[in-house]
Amino acid sequence: MINIESISKGFGGQELFSDTGLQINPGEKIGLVGRNGHGKTTLLRMITGREEPETGAIRIPGDYRLGYLTQHIDFSQPTVLAECMQGLNENERDHSWKAEKILAGLGFSPEDMQQHPGDFSGGFQVRLTLAKVLVSEPDLLILDEPTNYLDITSIRWIAGFLRSWPREILLVTHDRSFMDSVVTHIAGIHRRVIRKIAGTTDKYYEQIVQDEEIYEKTRLNDEKRRREMELFITRFRAKARLAGMVQSRIKALSKMEKRESLSRMESLAFSFRNLAFAGKQVIQVDDLCFAHDPDLPLIRDFNFTLAPGDRVAIIGKNGKGKTTLLKLLAQKLTPDSGRVTYNPGVEMGYFEQTNVQSLNPTSTVEEEILLSHPDLDRQQARNICGAIMFEGDNALKRISVLSGGEKSRVMLGKLLAKPLNLVLLDEPTNHLDMESCDSLVVALDNFEGAVVLVTHNEMFLHALANRLIVFKNDTITLFEGNYGEFLDKEGWDEEAVAAQDLPEKTLNEIKISKKELRKVRSDIIAERSRQVGPLKKKVQKIEDEIEEHETILEGLNAEIQSAVDLKDGKNIARISCAIGEHQTRIDELFDTLEKYSDELDEQLRRFDEQLNEL
Repeated sequence: MINIESISKGFGGQELFSDTGLQINPGEKIGLVGRNGHGKTTLLRMITGREEPETGAIRIPGDYRLGYLTQHIDFSQPTVLAECMQGLNENERDHSWKAEKILAGLGFSPEDMQQHPGDFSGGFQVRLTLAKVLVSEPDLLILDEPTNYLDITSIRWIAGFLRSWPREILLVTHDRSFMDSVVTHIAGIHRRVIRKIAGTTDKYYEQIVQDEEIYEKTRLNDEKRRREMELFITRFRAKARLAGMVQSRIKALSKMEKRESLSRMESLAFSFRNLAFAGKQVIQVDDLCFAHDPDLPLIRDFNFTLAPGDRVAIIGKNGKGKTTLLKLLAQKLTPDSGRVTYNPGVEMGYFEQTNVQSLNPTSTVEEEILLSHPDLDRQQARNICGAIMFEGDNALKRISVLSGGEKSRVMLGKLLAKPLNLVLLDEPTNHLDMESCDSLVVALDNFEGAVVLVTHNEMFLHALANRLIVFKNDTITLFEGNYGEFLDKEGWDEEAVAAQDLPEKTLNEIKISKKELRKVRSDIIAERSRQVGPLKKKVQKIEDEIEEHETILEGLNAEIQSAVDLKDGKNIARISCAIGEHQTRIDELFDTLEKYSDELDEQLRRFDEQLNEL
């Protein structure tokens, strides 16, 4: 168990944490969320001892072991086995059997263990890096963006592995669906405070929104009451017969906590510029063939038509040709045979990770955006800079000082600057935080043109794709349907994993028929409706009553103002009593609302967990 107590930390005038804490309890799998630059990596570094908090303490039992899987893959040994043994504890450096056992459990054969780490795919390189961490037998497994550059099948494998992990996990990832499939709790860094709740990211963000709405509503009500009290005190301070009421309000005013207005949170606000397109098809692909090695063709005789409004996802394992196909569609590569034909009037925007090299290191962010399209003026360029989180003077930063993630945001900003009717995207989420990924999904959904994207993010696939280009079993096929339909009808062959890859419980779950799964799911949903429905009605009834009392309160505030203007002391006293009664009732209702809302959230969390297990 780890206790983080009242820590504070900041860099360069920016406060990341302010007198906040977190407790990681036995068996908890915690997803750590927060915007880029708000302290996720700093918190991991403090937990692992690479940095110290300015105030407060991080208490870790002496015999408690930490295992830290970073997103940077680096190998120094000639074989997989030797590389894995690097992770052994100091007194176990010669225990090769221990490393062999872990590697076998992660899918490496005895022959694989003697090969060079660089001979393996990205997915197995991550497994090897994970094995180096696991041989130290950590109590807490810390993972920083473990899915970056992995394909879907590798991500689904590692999700299954982490679900079966028997001890604690602290996970940072931009992939919301991956996080939700693994964790039991979410710990969010928001306004310099860490808050942990049981459940998924949806539950956490809903709670944050609800809390901030209640805070702001309470703040406005407090401000209104404060002004009313101050006005009453000013007007009637000299009236002897009202001295008691005046003193009462003075005391109440001195005890009122002054709530500060919440500052606006920066977030990416993507919005693509739509260019009208009147044609019936955007791209026509005929008999497309391509191979880097003539003996190993990646794409053979592929035919495809892209229509306006299509959302096409290219999916499959790494190294099978997804990015190559996207480059062929973008006409950045020349096919060996066949052709890609753009219809007249098509304006294409293309995003790929390596495009950041095309940025001029001496230019500012604003200058790069201005150069994207001739019809942009400086104000429009500044607006786009703000949308990609380079507000104010940050728009004047030179490209040379930006991080890889910031450069990726600039590349997305250059796409926002152009009127387009076709967008091609290659792994656009790798350097975005979770909120930015959500914004990008919304922007792509609202875009009127066609979209073709390569992504391993299953949230994007479920939310956007209406057609799929699938690289599977060394072939390329077109699947006419969404990602959910693909999983139901075809799925990934790797789902039938070997016994050493997943625990017995997971294998038993895989054997359940789809019909049985649907029945169990239907039963859970029915039971959720039966139990949650009455609670929702109670919550709605209380909210309606609060609104009713607040409407009456508004009328009474107007009445007391008129009575004050007329110096009608009798009415002032009567109306003040009525205001007090309604305000007291509103406070009672808010307490009751909080109780039922917590009960409702707990019920929903329980049913969500049951559904997630399916």
